[in-house]
Amino acid sequence: MYFVKTPWWLKKLYPQLIWNKDRNTKTIFLTFDDGPIPIVTPAVLKILKTYNAKATFFCIGDNIIKHPDIFLQLKADDHTIGNHTQNHLKGWATADNMYIDNFNKCQILTQTNLFRPPYGRIKRSQIIEIQNSKFKNQNLATKENEIQKSKNKNQTPTNILHQTETLNIPVNQSKIKNQKSQIIMWDVLSGDFDTTLKPEKCLKNVLKHTENGSIVVFHDSLKAWDRLHYVLPKALEYWHEKGFKFGLL
Repeated sequence: MYFVKTPWWLKKLYPQLIWNKDRNTKTIFLTFDDGPIPIVTPAVLKILKTYNAKATFFCIGDNIIKHPDIFLQLKADDHTIGNHTQNHLKGWATADNMYIDNFNKCQILTQTNLFRPPYGRIKRSQIIEIQNSKFKNQNLATKENEIQKSKNKNQTPTNILHQTETLNIPVNQSKIKNQKSQIIMWDVLSGDFDTTLKPEKCLKNVLKHTENGSIVVFHDSLKAWDRLHYVLPKALEYWHEKGFKFGLL
């Protein structure tokens, strides 16, 4: 079971999380979870470009490592990047220390102050840890030396920080090192991940519940593609005709 429109009482239970933006501005905030992956993410980028729409992509760290070229294309197209943990962990079922470690691994790759918990499930203790954390790069200089030593020995370093070289991410600085993390939720869940949901119903749900300041969740995943490739262009066309702009978080 899931809510297409996030109920008011859930927002009241977790007021420290971001559920929507300013209701007085005719702007929609498109978000995509679980990428980047081949086929789907490039197709989404193409659709967004057709409608001159920008979005925020909450990326899984493991997918960034597997598909760095697609990740770099997200950045080249000026979309915003968010952290979605390294391995798509469910916070309710994960010990805090393991969850935060997984968050930090993805943070090294994404270098963002935006975080969305997979499944929207996160413990209050994890919320506190993440919101009070800043991007930790104090040990990166040491890790950079470690990587260089591995190179000198003709060895391939296995530390995740080595991936920052492939992705052109500097390991000795971060633009967001002085910003606290914001936990981004949503007020419209498209349901594109629901394999029992017909594409037409998915579209109807999205259009019915989206309003000024809505944060809308889609998924650039294979599981969602049957609905996403139908819904996204039609929704973008509808919103464009209604005069909505597409904002970045």
